[in-house]
Amino acid sequence: MAGHIFYSFAVSADGYIASAEAGGDVGLPVPEEALHRHFNEAQARTALNLYGRNMYEIMRYWDEPPPESVAYELEYGEAWRGTPKVVFSSTLTSVGPGARLVKDPAEVEPTVRRLKAETNGDIEVNGAKLAASLIRWGLVDEFRLYVMPVVLGGGKPYFEAGLQLELEPLGSESLPQGCTLLRFRPKQKS
Repeated sequence: MAGHIFYSFAVSADGYIASAEAGGDVGLPVPEEALHRHFNEAQARTALNLYGRNMYEIMRYWDEPPPESVAYELEYGEAWRGTPKVVFSSTLTSVGPGARLVKDPAEVEPTVRRLKAETNGDIEVNGAKLAASLIRWGLVDEFRLYVMPVVLGGGKPYFEAGLQLELEPLGSESLPQGCTLLRFRPKQKS
């Protein structure tokens, strides 16, 4: 038994997960029903979510989606709430239902190594900063880039600046809204 850690994010065609613009708009298209359902299914298959503080606070939206949410959004919220979460933050004092908080930065690597050894199934890492640490420690097994047909021209990159990796393609898939899923794994050393 060993978990499979993957780092997954929607990205612009030029590799950014969020624009440099102020105001909270990431600049990427909002998933419509068909693409959202793909993400619903992926979340339902995920055994464990790992979060840094920023992404966790954004995703807390799914704790109580607004009543006017459409069915496919409510389905995602249900899958998200049903997935155990571990949040790594030295500044948060508490986390919501179904989540556990790890405050000590020195505990991030040993905790993730233990969770990977104990978890049977997919473990999604959420948040570029947390993912960068896991990549440096050799803990990420797969990269899933949901490339959206938009160029942001700058912003927060999927891969941390200065990080160098050799990757092996695992495949691609055309999805709704002109999105292309690109899957890679770290190149195996011979």
